[in-house]
Amino acid sequence: MRSRPLVLLSAIALSLLSINPATAASAAGTDHGAAGVRAEDARVLAYWTPARIANAKARDYVRTDSGKMIPNAKPGGGSTVTGASWPSGGAIQQRSGRILFSSGGSDWICSGSVVNDASTSNGYSIVLTAGHCVFDGTDGWSYNFLYMPNFDAEPNYDCATRVDGCWRANLLSAHDDFVPAGFGTDATVRVDYGFARVGLRIAGAGTAELDAATGGYGLNTAAVANSATKWAFGYPAEGKYKGKDLIYCAGPTVDDPYGAPTWGVACNMNGGASGGPWIYGTTDPAVYTAGTLLTSVNSYGYSGLTYMFGPKFNAETQTVYSSAVSGTASSGVSVVCSVGTSAPNC
Repeated sequence: MRSRPLVLLSAIALSLLSINPATAASAAGTDHGAAGVRAEDARVLAYWTPARIANAKARDYVRTDSGKMIPNAKPGGGSTVTGASWPSGGAIQQRSGRILFSSGGSDWICSGSVVNDASTSNGYSIVLTAGHCVFDGTDGWSYNFLYMPNFDAEPNYDCATRVDGCWRANLLSAHDDFVPAGFGTDATVRVDYGFARVGLRIAGAGTAELDAATGGYGLNTAAVANSATKWAFGYPAEGKYKGKDLIYCAGPTVDDPYGAPTWGVACNMNGGASGGPWIYGTTDPAVYTAGTLLTSVNSYGYSGLTYMFGPKFNAETQTVYSSAVSGTASSGVSVVCSVGTSAPNC
């Protein structure tokens, strides 16, 4: 068997950015739920100290097969964008953002986006990300999970002062094929997506729901031709990317050249971009229309191949999403985890 480096994009070392521990006091004084919920908000906010951010670690995986690592998939036509700063703000910038989380005693970052759950007054919202951002085969479920929308406009982690706020996950959902194995096989990269159910804003002014504040996208569960343009977004933070800028790639997709049941778009985003949304059905992601739908997430890349790969959403994706909404697993399709006071309670 020969090894080819499989670059997992989720978790990279974070730069030392300011988090104000005093935000815990702000959260504790925000009357948007039971005292226990407010206490957990405060605990998670206090957890994210500058030292913990600075000590966050990278995580890489190696996937083996009998083939050679050769770039035999080629980018599409002249409209292909392989990695550039998103210049237009608008809907996609507002509805995508940065994720902080802990797993296995270490701290990590991912990217994510808001899913439309058809209500802005039910007390929660749904965030889409990669499966390996909510669950790891060795370390289990993620915890200390915070989502910060519109991070490009406010590239800081001070939840008390961010205009667009922070939201804490209290429940996670992943595909039954992803749990308990985690990322690394054809069966699990196929379903490398996960959902986080977040409560109300946990610090600063206002207690609005996330989807009320930002809006959200619907999920696409139908087959989409490779020839259709996909737009991939995320917050990569390695090499030339610093994790503060929303980066995008755009173009047609290709099938994974090594046989995995996934697709890829020409893209040079790297660590930190995992979980960032792929959308299609639009020619301008800055403007929201009902036809703009989430169709994949940034999942993985291969060393030496300038492509981002992700799962193809289908009816099972909708079921995993519905489990995040309801908090109830669907036998043979989804698994849910209620995040406990300092570690997952599953």
